[in-house]
Amino acid sequence: MVEGSVPNYIFNVVIKNMTRLRSSKPIVTVNEMFPGPLLLRTGWADRPAYITQCPIRLGQSYVYNFTITGQRGTLLWHVHGLRLRATLHGAIVILSKRGVPDPFPQSYKKIVVILGEWGKSRAEAVINQAIKSGLAPNVSDAHASNGHPGPISICPSQGGLTLPVESGKTYMVRIINAALNGELFFKIAGHQLTIVEVDATYIKPFKTDTIVIAPGQTTNALISTDQSSGKYLVTASPLMDSPIAVDNMTVTATLHYSGTLAMTSRTLTKTPPQNATAVANNFINSLRSLNSKRYPAKVPLTVDHNLLFTVGLGINPCPSCKAENGSRVLAIMNNGTFVMPTTALLLAHFFNISSITSGTKVYWLHYNSTVQLVLQDTGIITPESHPIHLCGFNFFAFEKGLGNYNPKVDQKNFNLVDPVERNTIGVPSGGWVAIRVRADNPGVWFMHCHLEIYTTWGLKMAFLVDNGKGPNELLLPPPSNLQKR
Repeated sequence: MVEGSVPNYIFNVVIKNMTRLRSSKPIVTVNEMFPGPLLLRTGWADRPAYITQCPIRLGQSYVYNFTITGQRGTLLWHVHGLRLRATLHGAIVILSKRGVPDPFPQSYKKIVVILGEWGKSRAEAVINQAIKSGLAPNVSDAHASNGHPGPISICPSQGGLTLPVESGKTYMVRIINAALNGELFFKIAGHQLTIVEVDATYIKPFKTDTIVIAPGQTTNALISTDQSSGKYLVTASPLMDSPIAVDNMTVTATLHYSGTLAMTSRTLTKTPPQNATAVANNFINSLRSLNSKRYPAKVPLTVDHNLLFTVGLGINPCPSCKAENGSRVLAIMNNGTFVMPTTALLLAHFFNISSITSGTKVYWLHYNSTVQLVLQDTGIITPESHPIHLCGFNFFAFEKGLGNYNPKVDQKNFNLVDPVERNTIGVPSGGWVAIRVRADNPGVWFMHCHLEIYTTWGLKMAFLVDNGKGPNELLLPPPSNLQKR
């Protein structure tokens, strides 16, 4: 879509049989596609169930009407709940305004690569079993790129994704991690990647051969097809630096130069070790906002709310959870496990309904106030990285570190000049990350871990941003097709 235009899309949510890894299962899709189709002041259009509105019921429909202002780039759309995000997801590509060039070399063509997961069991059955047992759900059977797992050990003859290219061109590769529970390394054999954008914000370009991308994040990279011909291996492999079970399958695809014979062997590449934290940090530490005259980094230099939220796991009694000896795992944000309300939070706020339970954590912010938030991994059960997503905002990530955050020492190292701007940030395993955000979008905004199981377990909360004073600083009225129950 082009910024400023008014495109219209129809999404039909239907069940379709899909075959992967030599087995078939019914999956929930949009328009029978897997992944799904491409496609300020939008509080009602951000639709985690019971945060803004009630869920869309079977047989009902809802029209999203929202305006894209001042954004361009690649974003992820997906559903919330019951692990349906495994198949109900896709890309939003926002093009720059006509006549406004991007601040990097123009590409010949653009390629979207959506990284995800594939499991032989139905997503709903997997999460229901996990909730019943109190344990983590089974990991997926394979990773996938644009819905294709590619050849793996349990199905070596299965074909994978092919990316056709011509020699001597520059391509834009839009990479999205839509996986449920896995950070991933991304590589293309024999080619360097020039990183120009993350989470739909421009950055200072830099070259690398390895990208690290967490669930919910997006990365745009330029690739020069500087080989005369050939087939080159494309890989997405898992990153996990904690003793936690993950899908350890590497999904492969092929960068195929035109004119190359099908029988030509692929040029291979070596994937990073699964615990290659140094490789991940090298990429993350290279990210800097472009901070140019046209695209400045509007970093909040003063702070109205100075917050520290812990994130991690815990244990609760559960007499029916026999597999876990009478207990169940839960997830914690700011020393609490989020309890889903029965009335949507934005509805309750707008219509002044007081029926929210004590376990539903909401933090109230005045319009245009600034927040500094330190997210601290606790490691009560085990330390683990958590990709935290804040709906409705971009934020600046100033610094990260290992161990416990020390404001007297660590704040001296904050980058207040050109910190990277994102909407999803990884809390380091056994460490912390500091972000700042300006509350200039009225509404109720969900903040949650983008590892699906931890959202299910309660690693989430919401910010309520009050109205401002001007006409463009007010929450719009509810849409006519508001979902109330």
